[in-house]
Amino acid sequence: MNDRDNLLTIVRRFHNSQTEHPFVAGVTEIQSSGACLNDDDRVAVVEAALDMRIAAGILAHRFENEFARKIGLRKARLTNSGSSANLLAVTALTAPEFEDARLRPGDEVITAAAGFPTTVNPILQNGLKPVFVDIDSATYNTTPEAVAAAIGPRTRAVVLAHTLGNPFPVAEISALCAEHGMFLIEDNCDAVGSTYQLRATGTFGDLATVSFYPAHHLTTGEGGCVLTNNLTTARVVKSLRDWGRDCWCEPGESNKCGKRFNQQLGGLPYGYDHKYIYSHIGYNLKTTDIQAALGLSQLARLDDFCARRRHNWRRLREGLDGIDHLRLPEPTSHSDPSWFGFALTVLPDAPFGRIDIVNFLEGRKIATRGLFAGNLLHHPAYSNIECRISGSLAASDYVADNTFWVGVYPGITDEMTDYMIASVREYVSGYQRSRVRLVATSPEDKR
Repeated sequence: MNDRDNLLTIVRRFHNSQTEHPFVAGVTEIQSSGACLNDDDRVAVVEAALDMRIAAGILAHRFENEFARKIGLRKARLTNSGSSANLLAVTALTAPEFEDARLRPGDEVITAAAGFPTTVNPILQNGLKPVFVDIDSATYNTTPEAVAAAIGPRTRAVVLAHTLGNPFPVAEISALCAEHGMFLIEDNCDAVGSTYQLRATGTFGDLATVSFYPAHHLTTGEGGCVLTNNLTTARVVKSLRDWGRDCWCEPGESNKCGKRFNQQLGGLPYGYDHKYIYSHIGYNLKTTDIQAALGLSQLARLDDFCARRRHNWRRLREGLDGIDHLRLPEPTSHSDPSWFGFALTVLPDAPFGRIDIVNFLEGRKIATRGLFAGNLLHHPAYSNIECRISGSLAASDYVADNTFWVGVYPGITDEMTDYMIASVREYVSGYQRSRVRLVATSPEDKR
């Protein structure tokens, strides 16, 4: 064994020597999300570091190819976050390559009011006008009917996330977009591995985005991805991600096209170095090979991760079935979600509020989260934005006040899930017992 192999063996041994503390109910925190890392992951990161792969290179390119193949699309472009992926996806559709179809300032983009800010922010950052629609209270996604009702003369695109991994009716909304000549971007950050009508989410739209933050289905630490089947779109995304340059050579490569000093673009002189010609107003949103090494290691276990998420969600759903005062989540018809979380909504007749049950669960070391931003329009940052609201946002308002979710990520064991079920049931049944006592001692009974 050489020094390198010896070192990697020590790294693997070090990882496996770390003590895993047993779960103790009420003491061990049950996180809502988190990365599941093994010895292969640690070795992959260290090996990339030994090679000093501190920028995007061969591993990033390999991960792009393997992840695109896994999802079922032709091209993937790695980024430094899922939020950057959303920015690139929307910005790409403003590019001159799309000619008359390109998005222009003032064009409208339909999106959900209940969601994550960086699904919506790129619409505003590109001078476009968001049109907010409400959600269905059972699936936490919007509907084709709501999208259709929101279409106006300047509506040019739809940008929607698959909420908590539960697919929105993406086939129907994709067909609606095609009928009206609109682009569709799928924010697939919470839903890698989900299917709708037996087809992977992320494959219906013009572009899809993914996050590799530790909370998500697989992780590179920080990171994200834009995916598409359209080669022109993929090239625009790559340019925007890589400073806006026209050249498609990777850093460190030169003259792959054979025309580095043999063309004239814009107002530049003939023969200007193509590596420094810029065709888009872009950014630097690349990732690194160290992150890609972790992503490749994680990708080998993606199917297992998704299966565990489904298992944990089903166990919660069956364990809480029939409970009073709480609405349990429902998968969208014709879908098989790879769940991000398990949503619970306090019903109007409940004798307690969301804050009450959340405080109880948090006190038992069960982490909870709200449904992202609730209704985004109630946040200070969005109080004066230029937008249009289509119809009522009553369901979005309701989930802002009454919905929370708990974790189903693969690090949660059956023992933890059973403790969550028992805790929720104990809290709700406590109110049921109090209600029985109140009825039994009412003045009418005493008479």
